[in-house]
Amino acid sequence: MREQLDRALGAYLGLAIGDALGATVEFMRPREIAHQYGVHRDIIGGGWLKLARGQVTDDTTMSLALGEALLQAGAPALIAHAHGDETLTRRIGQAYVQWFKAKPVDCGNTCRRGIMRFMHEGTLSGELNPGDGGNGALMRNLPAVLATLGHDGLFERLSITQARLTHHHPLSDAATLGLGQLLRLLLTGASHPSCQAWVAQWVANNPSFGFTPYRGRATAYVVDTVQTVLYFLTQHEDFEAAMVATVNQGDDADTTGALLGMLAGARCGATRLPSRWLQRLRPDVVRAITDQTYGLLALATSVKPAPNTPSS
Repeated sequence: MREQLDRALGAYLGLAIGDALGATVEFMRPREIAHQYGVHRDIIGGGWLKLARGQVTDDTTMSLALGEALLQAGAPALIAHAHGDETLTRRIGQAYVQWFKAKPVDCGNTCRRGIMRFMHEGTLSGELNPGDGGNGALMRNLPAVLATLGHDGLFERLSITQARLTHHHPLSDAATLGLGQLLRLLLTGASHPSCQAWVAQWVANNPSFGFTPYRGRATAYVVDTVQTVLYFLTQHEDFEAAMVATVNQGDDADTTGALLGMLAGARCGATRLPSRWLQRLRPDVVRAITDQTYGLLALATSVKPAPNTPSS
């Protein structure tokens, strides 16, 4: 349990590190980054959002909104969700509305559209939409993974239902489940070679996300995001090397950085995260993440599936 906690905390703090580091160079191109920073490797704030040093964006704050909704709902709501009850999904939707009304520093267009639809129509999913192929559902799914550890079917159902509150697209679904499955593997202590082998098999099964040769595109389109994250995750075993390489691709660097940090952080654990980056994060964010990580892992262990509920 101690090792799993270290890896889970590494994933959540790694997500925030990547978010804060990448936000500085979001929407820049690699050549622009090189001209302005050489190699961007310090959490300094700024960027188009004019962030304070150590401030995070929607990648982290939407994750925290999801995590808080799950903790407030508790184990009975998760069990009911596994059997088709929609109460938890509505609670998550309300958490996203509260997050939106609190005027976050950033909100992607697809997330905004989905939240507004839920506010005005009460629907838990929009129609299948070619315009929903962004990375907004994927970026916030970490709490769903932690809350459902040990429960395969519940992990899949919760991941998809939280995703479709704003994104209804097969590539978004595939990415949310795929990176969630990889995170679950890394939380068990999988080695770098095991990670590489898993990714190779997953890409063979999901060829839209193939990244060899790497095209050098790191936009918010979920295919570009996943290709970037998996390429640098498999190229570098070291957390810092993988992170620096990822965010220096620019484009949607806060989200590619957050997802890379989530996966690489689970692989190395919180105790091996670079201390200079951890110390730059806002203390309130670190506290919220730490509290949620403990709570979500406890929630997962308290979920006792009813008969016929899929469980690992």
